[in-house]
Amino acid sequence: MPPRPRYPMPTFIRKALTKRGVMGAYLARPAYQRNDYIGWITRAKLEATKQKRLNQMLDELKHGGVYMKMKWKPKQRP
Repeated sequence: MPPRPRYPMPTFIRKALTKRGVMGAYLARPAYQRNDYIGWITRAKLEATKQKRLNQMLDELKHGGVYMKMKWKPKQRP
């Protein structure tokens, strides 16, 4: 199986993370989640869909414990 594509962070996502104050929560997520969020948002064909997905990501980061509408708990470090 080929490796997943790596998506660069678009400026509009960076600005939204900063504006909503959730950049730290975003950076605390595993690399695969950060990459999945960016790919999922940027692959949307309609601008309205991009915005909806962006808002979902921002809300999940703000509230924590959720990744792509699924429960998620960060691994505890020893």
